[in-house]
Amino acid sequence: MITIQNLTKVFRTEEVETAALSGINLEIKKGDFLTIMGPSGCGKSTLLNIIGLLDSADGGSYKLLDQEMIGLKEKGRAQVRKENIGFIFQNFNLIDELSVYDNIELPLLYNNVKAAERKQKIEAIAEKLNISHRLRHFPQQLSGGQQQRVAVARALVNDPKIILADEPTGNLDSKNGNEVMELLTDLHAKGATILMVTHSDYDASFSQRTIHMKDGVIFSEKLNQRNVDVFMDAK
Repeated sequence: MITIQNLTKVFRTEEVETAALSGINLEIKKGDFLTIMGPSGCGKSTLLNIIGLLDSADGGSYKLLDQEMIGLKEKGRAQVRKENIGFIFQNFNLIDELSVYDNIELPLLYNNVKAAERKQKIEAIAEKLNISHRLRHFPQQLSGGQQQRVAVARALVNDPKIILADEPTGNLDSKNGNEVMELLTDLHAKGATILMVTHSDYDASFSQRTIHMKDGVIFSEKLNQRNVDVFMDAK
């Protein structure tokens, strides 16, 4: 699904040049659940933003669904992004002035989905995430966990090829955070492809494998024991 080779990104000011990514190589297959970890400033968010087509790389290759993304203009990146990628953010990024229903509807509007189909998709994903009773509420009327469920619903309503989660439990207490991780685990079990950035070893343990970054490079990768145990139990 995603193939990255020798990816580079440099941030420049008048006085300094900083290599955010230095020759990243990474492959994500359909159905993978991958976590990226590392200290602040290691490049993990930069990498996530490039994969999510919110930013562009300076060099190397990034192929999504066998299509080269490097060199695409913003209009092209936006088209690929809205058709293939769902985002879950730490701060939820919900629009306070819109109802839950309207927040979830936004990706469908951007993709020109007809009204009847929009309603069907919204109601189906809301039921799946247990927020049907909240569709006419506004974000500020919800708990943090409920707000993140709305954000997940918005990310999923357009059936994206890949879900990008940036610190999805960062603003949640442990109970609500655990519910979100169990939700992502359930989505993965049903076939979703997920790439998550987190500082939490606990959250990372829900994924299949974890890569660690430092100073713009990937220096280690490991399988996560939770998933190894599940695999062994299945055998």
